[in-house]
Order: sequence, then C-alpha cells, then structure tokens
Amino acid sequence: MLNSKTDVAAIHEALRQLAHAWGRADSSGYAALFTPDAEYVAFDGTRMSGTRAIDHGHRGLFDGIMRGSTMTFETPSIRFVADDVAIVVVRGGIIMRWQNGKTAPSAKRMSTLTFVFVRTGDTWRAASFQNTRYRPWDKSLFGRMMSRSKAAQHD
Repeated sequence: MLNSKTDVAAIHEALRQLAHAWGRADSSGYAALFTPDAEYVAFDGTRMSGTRAIDHGHRGLFDGIMRGSTMTFETPSIRFVADDVAIVVVRGGIIMRWQNGKTAPSAKRMSTLTFVFVRTGDTWRAASFQNTRYRPWDKSLFGRMMSRSKAAQHD
C-alpha cells in the first residue's frame, strides 16, 4: 500500500536519524543511513558514491569546520512512487557551532534537499541525495534587478 502512515513515520524517523548522526559528528553512523550504492551530491557538486565514500567525505568535515554543527529539517514533502520507493524534498540546513543559541540555519546555510528513499524490510535508507543551496531568485540582487527591468518595460 502506497503512502501508509507507518511508512511516512519511518521516513520522518530516517531524517531524524540523519540529523542525529550529524549532530554526533558520526560519519560512519551517518553513512550507514544510506544504501551501500547510494549517490550523494553535496551543495558544491562534490559527488560521493557508496557508503565508504560518504563516510570518508564527512569524516574530515566532522573533524573540522562542521564539528559541533547541527542539521535541521523543515517539514518534508514525501511522494511514494512505488511501495518501497519515496522521493523526499525538504528544506534544511546546518547551524554552525559558533551560532550559539540559533534554532534555524542562516540564509546562506539553507538548502533544498532531495532524497530517494528505498525500503528494505522495515527500514528506509537513502539511495540518492542532492543538496542544492536555497537562493530564491526574487531575493537575489540579479533577480531584483531583472524584475525591475521587466516591470519598467511594461510601464
């Protein structure tokens, strides 16, 4: 049965576990929440294939700049494309350790995240992940300039 409440809850739990592993700076635990052959694309376009690469790619981050950071998610959009496959799109971001007391990421740390989750038994794991920095066109300098330019053309 597509989109059961149990499956939706399990995907929410998988996201919670990802954030928890991130917060513990546990690169192995973080990578274990992906399928062995997962594809992972970071915000800068860096591609990691498989859990070994995801673990290795995050170990340095957790030992360095991301040490003490927190991962947050807003409410995800979950669409089941098969009984055991779901596309999850969610806005989220990282709160850096020096942002004491913050409960939400700064605008420059916000991303739109796209996951493909697959179910094996009762467990949902990410088979694919894409991190795209959230930069609303109408909020950018270029976007505002272009919008004004188009508005002027219609006057």
